[in-house]
Amino acid sequence: MIRRLFTLCLLALLVRLALTPALGEVVTHAAPDGSAGRQLVIYSTLDNRLATPLIAAFQANHPDVSVRYEDLLAADIAARVIAETDAGGATADFLFSSGMDLQLKLANDGYAQAAPVPAAASWPAWAKWQDTAFALTVEPAVLVYHKPSFPGGPPQSRLELMTWLQNAPGTTAGKIGTYDIEQSSVGYLFLARDTEHFADIWSLLRVMARAGLQTFPTSQGIIDRVADGRLPLGYNILGSYAADQARMEPDLGLVLLRDFTVVLSRVALVPRAAASPDLGAEFLEFLMGAEGQTLLSEKLRLPAVSLEVTGAGSGAAMQAALGDQLRAVPVSPGVLVYLDQAKRQRLLRLWREALAER
Repeated sequence: MIRRLFTLCLLALLVRLALTPALGEVVTHAAPDGSAGRQLVIYSTLDNRLATPLIAAFQANHPDVSVRYEDLLAADIAARVIAETDAGGATADFLFSSGMDLQLKLANDGYAQAAPVPAAASWPAWAKWQDTAFALTVEPAVLVYHKPSFPGGPPQSRLELMTWLQNAPGTTAGKIGTYDIEQSSVGYLFLARDTEHFADIWSLLRVMARAGLQTFPTSQGIIDRVADGRLPLGYNILGSYAADQARMEPDLGLVLLRDFTVVLSRVALVPRAAASPDLGAEFLEFLMGAEGQTLLSEKLRLPAVSLEVTGAGSGAAMQAALGDQLRAVPVSPGVLVYLDQAKRQRLLRLWREALAER
């Protein structure tokens, strides 16, 4: 009887833990003037280290605002906002996520509110939806590679990648890494787009599996292993993180595959249940303005959407250089097709079948 009671209590605890919203890495940035009255709460997939310059610049113009920054996975952001809103409480004031589909679902399902920022009127039509969800970056999927492993240069297309994997020395236990699409929202989106533009994507995945494919929930695990040579290659890696790391890692290279390059955006919105929606809108206005977009592009190496930012790392420069090679995802409810459960289950089934050849 005691054992049965213990088992029931344990099961109840596990269920409760499973339903509890995930807590991410939390950093609090004190108000520069020492105030304690106004706090901006942000849920974001952007690493804390990369977010710090943005927050510092915002606080320079808002010295009475402290910032609570939570670094979360995209799926955890969506789950937190839904759970907190449905419970009747307050949630974050600002969301910034690379999970485009999840952000648009929040907006489409009524978990976001319109943000009347001045820049919205001139924002590119493809990069906004109903003044509620806004793309702030233009980020390509790239192939990262260990430079010493490719003295003659890395593969430049998916077909070349397949050929290299089939002919690479068999002594290499693991030749390539990519996102685990069951854990990474951005990895899932990149692969879903691949299926639309590359008929042999599942053949490529099977070749990767036979070459010892390793999967990871985030970019960093892949980039670290490619930078030090444990993996020669990383496929479909978010280019912004790769470019940032390549500045510090001399053996890390990256290439935009020339057959096509999938481009995603980080999408921002102000939740309907934000405790301080005015602060959320002010931070959005800052990020859409010239200073915020320039910081994203030049300091963080996240290509900016704004056409006013025209430097080498901007979205405008990328479009001018690559043109039709880019396959961008518009900010619209059309991305919700990637959340369709039947389509998702089919893609996951094909993914698992391909990985079974490891």
